[in-house]
Amino acid sequence: MRHVFTTMGTVASIDGPADLMPAVERVFEAYDHRFSLYRPDSEISRIARRELALPDAGDEMIATYTRALAWRGRTDGAFSPHRPDGVLDLDGIVKAEAIEQAGHVLDAAGCSEWTINVGGDILARGATPVGIVDPAARDTMLCAVILGCDRRALATSGSAERGDHIWRGGEVVAPRFLQVSVLADDIVTADVLATALVAATEEGFDDLVERSPVDVLAVAADGTLVASPGMRRSLVGDRAAG
Repeated sequence: MRHVFTTMGTVASIDGPADLMPAVERVFEAYDHRFSLYRPDSEISRIARRELALPDAGDEMIATYTRALAWRGRTDGAFSPHRPDGVLDLDGIVKAEAIEQAGHVLDAAGCSEWTINVGGDILARGATPVGIVDPAARDTMLCAVILGCDRRALATSGSAERGDHIWRGGEVVAPRFLQVSVLADDIVTADVLATALVAATEEGFDDLVERSPVDVLAVAADGTLVASPGMRRSLVGDRAAG
């Protein structure tokens, strides 16, 4: 059964048992309540206003921040939990963490097949075909991929979703790619690396793809598609080049 609700400024679509949906929604509400900079009462908003020092924040905040810092190191700074103005912004990881935790809820209940789609970032249990949107035509699918037992997660990032601006080294730069989609074993890896690869330099992009256990489909500014070998194998109908 499909359950749809709004969360984190986007739409969540969950395929799974109806009786588990209240517990799934509570996961997302808890993350939104703690991490949303659009909610003045959230813990992270209190940190941004300097009403709460980060070391005094709750265990969940510290754990997510620590995880984000680890990813900043792994991506050589292409992913960062800090905005250029210094404000702590964990939006690049918290949606994926919420999806991850919601998946744990479904697994713990013994659900053998389910799909969680939040704003186009997807985690699935069981073989699942999913679409990747065309950044030049948001109502059109660019291609479809199969999520399976190893590559269970798909995340997409780019100027089509985030606006035509990428921060690198504190400066706005023109993105090399309009959109990057990442297949990975887990949704946090997929989501973080999709963001990092959009922001990476050309050398940094190639290095991250080579040393990460992921498959990648990128849409260049001229519309060219670049796909890693693993992504090619997952595509349903191959348009990719490169």
